[in-house]
Amino acid sequence: MARMCGRYAASRGPEDLAGIFEVEKWEPEETLAPDYNVAPTKQVHAVLDRPLKDADDPRPVRQLRTLTWGLVPSWAKTPEGGARMINARAETVHEKPAFRRAFTARRCIIPADGYYEWVTGRQERELEVEGKRKRPRKQPYFVLPADGSVFAMAGIYEFWRDRTLPDDHPRAWWVTCSVITTEAETDPLAVAPADGPHALAEIHPRMPLMLTPDRWDAWLDPSRTDPDDLRELLAPPPPGLMRAYPVSTAVSNVRNNGPELLKELEGPEEGTLF
Repeated sequence: MARMCGRYAASRGPEDLAGIFEVEKWEPEETLAPDYNVAPTKQVHAVLDRPLKDADDPRPVRQLRTLTWGLVPSWAKTPEGGARMINARAETVHEKPAFRRAFTARRCIIPADGYYEWVTGRQERELEVEGKRKRPRKQPYFVLPADGSVFAMAGIYEFWRDRTLPDDHPRAWWVTCSVITTEAETDPLAVAPADGPHALAEIHPRMPLMLTPDRWDAWLDPSRTDPDDLRELLAPPPPGLMRAYPVSTAVSNVRNNGPELLKELEGPEEGTLF
């Protein structure tokens, strides 16, 4: 099955994110620098509702936390598999052993500016959808909300205890996360490149599940634990909210990182057919 390539950009600082998501608590030492090429296993900002540790008040508090991208289930013997669990499919997140407990109890929002995806020829895309061939990365596109607002990706998070370390060791507990994906939109983009894809499904068959602001509170609410109720929140957002444009192939190398990666090109660097 096709999945996202697994890169996105996140340049907003904690002050901005705190204002956007009405965050009540965040730790200055967990502040992350702008990252224009976020890749699996990196530290990422996430918004979640959870009681504060060692607090007398049991109410959930909206927090901005730093998590590791690549979910490690609580029952895993080692954390090595996290890099393979960067995405959880909306269609099966409620039933997969690695994700179902987090889905019902530990949901988060992973803020982004937008995400990168690589386009190739139509025939190779069809083969990938059928699971017959892994497509080569070709022309990268940046996908973002057309109005420039935050791309609020639906996520889940999990705690994992490293039993080889003492309780007071800073790495005794890992907190990891996964981005939920859904089928890519087939409706026209709000803003499409003149020479390129006109719908997200022409770029890739999957996309991150974007939560519109009217769903943020319900998604983060830890008191909502019924899987059937929660699955209603996995419905795709309304069509026509996104734009996409070609960017430099420099983003294909994870070592490259800077605002220049978001610069819109007049046309693709690598030829693709639509």
